[in-house]
Amino acid sequence: MTSTRRRRPTLDDVADAVGVSRATVSNAYNRPDQLSAQLRDEVLRAAKKIGYAGPNPTARSLATSRTGAIAVMLDTNLSLAFSDPALSVTLDALASVVDPGGHALLLLPGDGESGGPRAERVLTAQADIAVACSLADGAPALDAIRDRRMPLVVIDQPHVRGSARIGVEDRAGAAAAARHLLDLGHRRIGIFSAQCLSSPRGGEMTPEHAADTRFHDTRERLAGYLDTLAEAGIPAADVPIWEASGISVEGAVPSAFGLLDRDPRPTALLCMSDQLALAAISAAGHLGLSVPADLSVVGFDDVPPARWSEPPLTTVRQDLSAKGRIAGELVLGLLRGDKTPAPAQLPVELVVRGSTARA
Repeated sequence: MTSTRRRRPTLDDVADAVGVSRATVSNAYNRPDQLSAQLRDEVLRAAKKIGYAGPNPTARSLATSRTGAIAVMLDTNLSLAFSDPALSVTLDALASVVDPGGHALLLLPGDGESGGPRAERVLTAQADIAVACSLADGAPALDAIRDRRMPLVVIDQPHVRGSARIGVEDRAGAAAAARHLLDLGHRRIGIFSAQCLSSPRGGEMTPEHAADTRFHDTRERLAGYLDTLAEAGIPAADVPIWEASGISVEGAVPSAFGLLDRDPRPTALLCMSDQLALAAISAAGHLGLSVPADLSVVGFDDVPPARWSEPPLTTVRQDLSAKGRIAGELVLGLLRGDKTPAPAQLPVELVVRGSTARA
């Protein structure tokens, strides 16, 4: 007994059913603005009636050499990425810019070791352009992008020659945070650092070890802190530096305990992100310390939870939404064939709230 497979309806079948050209049916799906609402509804109703599901996306991408996807390369896994409010705000703004053009975001998570996605994942990603979100220097994913000759937009880091990049004034922001604590009379100041290596570790670090990090923004913020403290007569050797074991508040609390459980204990902390600052406030509470009476805390980013914390967090504000929007505009420009613009940096500002007080 033989069986015959029913032929799948095609674009031409829909055109015959409606009595229009093949191009009109194609426009109903790909360029709806070219048709009246009435005609488009008629085409779609006919397509549904005969079982036509729409253009084959694989065939369309082969014909146009475009997938409509933007590969967003992350330095961490998706679970941690989704819990990072700074990244969420930035990607939301990026998506708002590229979405009207029909572009989709393809998230490529980091592997936890190389400071970015695995190279093979990048090599096989069906995307027209890549966005690097805070990848480590020398991440293998960057070699894969180079091998594919794919346009690249960088948010924050790394610095890649020939790429379009948008970042913030990390060193200036860190310097402003350190000056604020010095102006309040603090002299025992600790630094709560973001992860410096591509694999999680956490723990106390020497200034030399911390400066050897593969993450550019961490190097810049560290330099801003230490240079400003040195100018005030506090050498780097007298500044305890503790690397967080994770980027989430929960993951960073154990490292915050290590930084605070010392003799003499710091009277103030410079934290490289708001997440780390909130972890420090939580750890201080568990140790019976009052913020800011016993401990002043300064963050970096000004994510929404910073305004809701108890006490509200003093922090360095960067315009996360603007950074995402500009990244989206850079993506669309490169896809249009525009020349790669020079790297740009957004200004930052210190926002003083209730988590800091005089020593």
